[in-house]
Amino acid sequence: MERKQTRTITVGGLPIGGSADISVQSMTNTDTRDVEATLAQIARLEAAGCQLVRLAIPDQAAARALHSIRQRTSLPLVADIHFDYRLALESIAAGADKIRINPGNIGASERVRAVADACRAKKIPIRIGVNGGSLSCEILARYGGVTAEGLVASALEQMEALRRFDFEDICLSLKASDVRMTVAAYRLIREKTDAPLHLGVTETGLLYHGLVKSSVGIGALLLDGIGDTLRVSLSADPVEEIRAGIAILKAAGLRREGVELIACPTCGRCRIDVEAVAREVEEKLAGLKTPVKVAVMGCAVNGPGEAREADYGIAGGDGVGLLFCRGEIVGKYPQAALADALVAAVREGVSDV
Repeated sequence: MERKQTRTITVGGLPIGGSADISVQSMTNTDTRDVEATLAQIARLEAAGCQLVRLAIPDQAAARALHSIRQRTSLPLVADIHFDYRLALESIAAGADKIRINPGNIGASERVRAVADACRAKKIPIRIGVNGGSLSCEILARYGGVTAEGLVASALEQMEALRRFDFEDICLSLKASDVRMTVAAYRLIREKTDAPLHLGVTETGLLYHGLVKSSVGIGALLLDGIGDTLRVSLSADPVEEIRAGIAILKAAGLRREGVELIACPTCGRCRIDVEAVAREVEEKLAGLKTPVKVAVMGCAVNGPGEAREADYGIAGGDGVGLLFCRGEIVGKYPQAALADALVAAVREGVSDV
């Protein structure tokens, strides 16, 4: 499906929405008040491909620390604000590129106005983040609990709270831990607004199950043409969120950067250790930016065809393998030399390695 056209917002120079590429973000899990630890994690995230990063701002000390962090990184910074509107104002003054709030939990309308006015003055967008665990009692009563319709109603009501003060530079997210509910909410909201949408399934759990749930939910929406930026929320190292987000975009055909590694699932016909060779190739080509398709195949059934269709590939035989470059057989190597031969061929043929 063609991607839903949304309005464009700009976060520290990064466009989100409209025709801009879908961006990948994460959130630090350090104590924001620990400037050095937070900067070290931001550097790791940026090296992994993170395009914007969110920081928790639980108190004024964290808001003040944001000023120091802002001076020492160029990555766009999102201040995560709950309950105290003054923390949003302090974060804006400290150099935040975006504010994430729930207008419903920061108090009276004059407080919402204060945040909207401060963001407008600095041309800073606001993300309204609606979660299944933070719906108002009124919404829960109206919709009989946490539902997709309730998530949408909450997002629209909170967006209207900002629009009353002529603030339109808004991004929306509607996340639940239930994948089907999350997908349904985003599909509903797509028909009701042209605000850019931040995708994610929240509280997905540890790495393995979190990756599965996030891939199903985010992937389904991306294939529907929904989404402008995303976070894969995991109870894990935030760098894993970036790796997962990039991999999901690649699988959906929405990012063509670096190595696309295909490898057979292995079976009793394999005559080489596909997993070991594939892992070695992946590690040695990590960091590659030029798009390239690399195949590691284990036997003569599908191996030669898949390897020939890739830019570079190997097809295993009895302890040996054929090396293919751009569809042509260029060599035969023992298993111990296969990974090095494949990596060398890629390095020779690709400009940025």
